[in-house]
Amino acid sequence: MPIATSSLLVILVLLIVFGLIEARLHQKALSKIPTRVHVNGTRGKSSVTRLIAAGLRSGGIKTYAKTTGSSPRFIDELGNDHIIQRFRPASIGEQIRMIMRFAKQRPQAIVMECMAIDPQYQWVSEHKILNSNYGVITNVRADHLEEMGYSLNHIARSLSNTIPFNQKFFTSETDSVKILEDKTKKNNSKFIISRGENLNKKYINGFSFIEHPDNIALALDVCKDIGVSEDIAIRGMKKMNPDPGALTITKVMINKNKVDFVNAFAANDPQSTLKTWEIIYEFYKNDKKKIALFLNTRSDRQLRTQQLLDMIFSRMNINYLIVRGDNLENEITSRCENIKKIKFSLFQDQDAPSLVINEISRLDNFLVVGIGNIVGWGEGFMRELKEYKNA
Repeated sequence: MPIATSSLLVILVLLIVFGLIEARLHQKALSKIPTRVHVNGTRGKSSVTRLIAAGLRSGGIKTYAKTTGSSPRFIDELGNDHIIQRFRPASIGEQIRMIMRFAKQRPQAIVMECMAIDPQYQWVSEHKILNSNYGVITNVRADHLEEMGYSLNHIARSLSNTIPFNQKFFTSETDSVKILEDKTKKNNSKFIISRGENLNKKYINGFSFIEHPDNIALALDVCKDIGVSEDIAIRGMKKMNPDPGALTITKVMINKNKVDFVNAFAANDPQSTLKTWEIIYEFYKNDKKKIALFLNTRSDRQLRTQQLLDMIFSRMNINYLIVRGDNLENEITSRCENIKKIKFSLFQDQDAPSLVINEISRLDNFLVVGIGNIVGWGEGFMRELKEYKNA
């Protein structure tokens, strides 16, 4: 046998051995964590992950969590955030390393947000990595179409790859329920549906941020099934650190003018944005503030920009519109003058956040809602805006 061929065989055997050892160590780590919750879905994954973990900790259950939302974090048993530093592109192998890290702390429970997008990787995340006792899918929305399919049915089937076998599955999805329920039955798991509309109002009030009732209901149902009462779980949820992409309210004072700014950038698809808008509108319905909308667009998502604009002009009742994006002047001008008949301001991609903040500062006693995109420019904008926070 040639030396080169012999060397390749040795390397192959070593890789197989190392793979088997790693798999054995991973299974050993999982065996040290009795309760494992896997959270998937299009929107709200990070929030629900944090809510469940906070509720379990409030019930005296030693819990660690990991989110992969606007900024990847792991949350320790005390509820403290730790930024996950990545020195290479994200991969689901990160989940394995995090589980090994958590297992060393001997937690009673872990709550992990699914970080996979491709259907096959979602399957691997659940059935080869996490092997959850509790599967969760928040909702099914039109996003990541290239990876998961161009219809809600395709996306629902893709997400359903994280439904566990012989365990329990929770969701607050409303439209693609049958696909999820059928897959749950096929996997011999119990199907539980959560509805925010049925939630007691006392569980919604008292948060330092605006949280979707469906997310709260979903997290409460999981916590209750694990053994923590709703009253105790909600107490912990209301004290938790929100995700960086959460619906936070920043009260600012600029040039003696007061503005409430709601960060809704994380809901960047039209359906989720509209649902988020309805929650914000309900939250402020008795405040009688005028409402301005700030749409921060992305140059590489022109279709998404058009969808959001269509929604703004057909479904949203606003008094003022601010848009950041190139090549939109003619369209925005035409729509604002002929459809909404509202005042507006336009900014280009290269314009600094300070220019937009200066425009917002003119809107005394307004509620300003930011939608579209948070990554990059949006993050800098929020950091700069918070410098004017009115304590």
